[in-house]
Amino acid sequence: MKEEDAWHNCHPDDAWVFDKLVLSRKLGYICGPADVAVPESNYYVVRPCVNLAGMSIGAEIQYLEIDTWIDQPGYFWCEMFKGRHLSADYEIDSASRSIQQGLTVEGFRDLNQPLWKFLRWIRVYDELKINFILKQLKGSYKAINCEFIGGKLIEMHLRANEDMGNYNEVIPVWKGESTTPPDGFVYIEDEDFNRIGFFKR
Repeated sequence: MKEEDAWHNCHPDDAWVFDKLVLSRKLGYICGPADVAVPESNYYVVRPCVNLAGMSIGAEIQYLEIDTWIDQPGYFWCEMFKGRHLSADYEIDSASRSIQQGLTVEGFRDLNQPLWKFLRWIRVYDELKINFILKQLKGSYKAINCEFIGGKLIEMHLRANEDMGNYNEVIPVWKGESTTPPDGFVYIEDEDFNRIGFFKR
């Protein structure tokens, strides 16, 4: 399922899941939309409130002075979190409304590169509880995906992560890079934004 499909399958009362500003506000983070001033001078993550294309398109880190704001309509600023970037799938039993954590992966990137440019993702086995989120969803979904930085939920998807498959490690291959896989990997074409495929093993 793609994000567009998840949107069409979404219960109207769950549309807030797609809006990262609303999610951040619900979670009590320091955040605000364009034209709302930041409370202190600091680095903030600035990105679109809604981005069905994914891939962190439009997201960047900006230093904002106290009492200033961003002026990009449809964007918001949010406090930054530090720590591991984890993405976890949760399978939902619609009858019992119970939830079971499934595929969980950790993303790695060069801090000097754009936020969309991950170096690799590997399968991990951390446990991340989100039962409070399930209670807020009105619709019926087979699975949801949640992304965390330093244990802080930063975004949700009303679908599972389909990039990993049954592999234990994937390396995105970006435009201009070689498609010759390292030893032990296979190359799989999968175009999206600046990505042309993955090395997987």
